[in-house]
Amino acid sequence: MKIKALTIALIASTLVSNLSAQRVTLKAAKSSSSYYQMAVQVGENIAKATNKELSITIEESQGSVQNVKEVRKRVGNYVFTTPPVLLKLAKTNKAMFKTDNSKDYEKVRALFPMPYLTMHIVVRKDSNINSFEDLKGKSLLVGKGSFGAREAKKYIKLFGLREDVKLINAELSGAVAALKNGQIDGFATSGSYPAPNVIEAAASANIKILNMSDEQIALTKRDKIVIPAKTYANIDEDIKTTTLPVGVYTTTNMSEDTAYKFTKAFWESKKALEKQNIWWKAISFENLSMFSTKLHKGALKYYKEVNANIPEGIK
Repeated sequence: MKIKALTIALIASTLVSNLSAQRVTLKAAKSSSSYYQMAVQVGENIAKATNKELSITIEESQGSVQNVKEVRKRVGNYVFTTPPVLLKLAKTNKAMFKTDNSKDYEKVRALFPMPYLTMHIVVRKDSNINSFEDLKGKSLLVGKGSFGAREAKKYIKLFGLREDVKLINAELSGAVAALKNGQIDGFATSGSYPAPNVIEAAASANIKILNMSDEQIALTKRDKIVIPAKTYANIDEDIKTTTLPVGVYTTTNMSEDTAYKFTKAFWESKKALEKQNIWWKAISFENLSMFSTKLHKGALKYYKEVNANIPEGIK
């Protein structure tokens, strides 16, 4: 009878614990992308660090634009990833947000930085493509609706290749197989390096990653980043390309206590995250300078506790 009573007590305790857990939805990216993988890692580590006080649900997304737009209808603890530039556009009714009510985005608040988006233009080694100029007459799969797709199209136009490259708007999930089978000459993808789909491509096919010249990078108005040699199998040279900051955001619907726990658990999990993937090593408190959106009060509380250098504009 004592054992039965103890079992009932444990079950009751677990149910109470589950009911008291704060539920958080983290919306990231397509399941084939590095950002979805990062979101899974963040969710698992935060749940563990908070002893499951925070229950994290990871949602697949079609891209950062969708993540931002869902702010208009989401309630509760909605967390999402996006480059800061998209929030600037949303708050000023520009580009893809021109028909939205900018006031809907005033409740967005920053939590912490993510590894930055890095553009990869991957081509078959036997395609005789050694530069962007060599893409003339070739096919390039750019994906659908993602940041990487928009950037790739922009670069092709900026580099004077708009009429010369066959751009394929298809799901990136099939890019590696299509490249390997010779159905396409290359594909464009964005994600923190090392990107899972580029790792897969390098392991299953002979590939090259195109370098950008300093002049080309200047045209894109993005920051320059160098992917070190040996990051991918059989890529023995440094690759110069572009990068864009990415942050994790929520809204004022999230309580100060939950935002504090979420932010604190992320930073306290950073060493564990670094063991899971090298891209987390690039993140530090210095990256807070990338934000143009104010920090959530709970996140601000944590950064003050650890004496992080907080830019005045986001306090």
